[in-house]
Amino acid sequence: MEKITSRENAKIKYACRLASSGAFRRSEGKFLAEGRKLCPELCRGAALETLFCTEAALKKCPELAGLPGEHYLVEDHVADKLADVGTHQGVFGIFRTPVHTLDEAKTGGRYLALERVQDPGNVGTLLRSAAAFGFDGVLLSDGCASVFAPKTLRASMGAAVRVPVMEVGAMPAAIAALRAKNITCLAAALYQSQPLSAARPGYPGGVCVVIGSEGQGLTEETIAACSGTVRIPMTDRVESLNAGIAGSILLWHFREESL
Repeated sequence: MEKITSRENAKIKYACRLASSGAFRRSEGKFLAEGRKLCPELCRGAALETLFCTEAALKKCPELAGLPGEHYLVEDHVADKLADVGTHQGVFGIFRTPVHTLDEAKTGGRYLALERVQDPGNVGTLLRSAAAFGFDGVLLSDGCASVFAPKTLRASMGAAVRVPVMEVGAMPAAIAALRAKNITCLAAALYQSQPLSAARPGYPGGVCVVIGSEGQGLTEETIAACSGTVRIPMTDRVESLNAGIAGSILLWHFREESL
């Protein structure tokens, strides 16, 4: 296994650019992930092209040697440059980004739609909840946190490649496309909404839960495009829930019936 000793190595620079730039990730169709558990998990839904690991990591997890792609040993100071956080596990992978489109949405499916949810932790949490509760796909509008940014990947714990993620641009048009397939689209909003308990879990044509950012919520155009609105009843002790928690509650309510 070839060893990389320089932080200025071209492969290391390329990997760091994937980690730091969403535009570069999109243009290359690749992303960088880190973690002894996360990288093998991602192999279940994305093609691993290159694996970088320290000698200590390989000694601790010899099964890493069985992963696909090109493998390189890196010295600790090189791993420090690849790492997104100060304390890392010495394992990094470059993966090809899975590509999904709205055409894949089908009548009878369950979907999550996120509009301008900018916090990577919330987006990652919601991807993880969508996978846990049997959803068929996640729609992201413009302005959402990048699914394949390091922070989002860590929060999703591999769910980013286990649930199809569709970048749809403007959300109202995407909602219209879903409704044309007889999918009921329910906006999480307070105005003229029904409590979640009044919304039946099962919809024959399928359902899409539509969530906005905690600070701004959904746009009026997106709410108007939806079939209806729902809210989570709460006490007056808090003003709101963050998008990750509120969305997970909604996803649980509309979970796959066999769960």
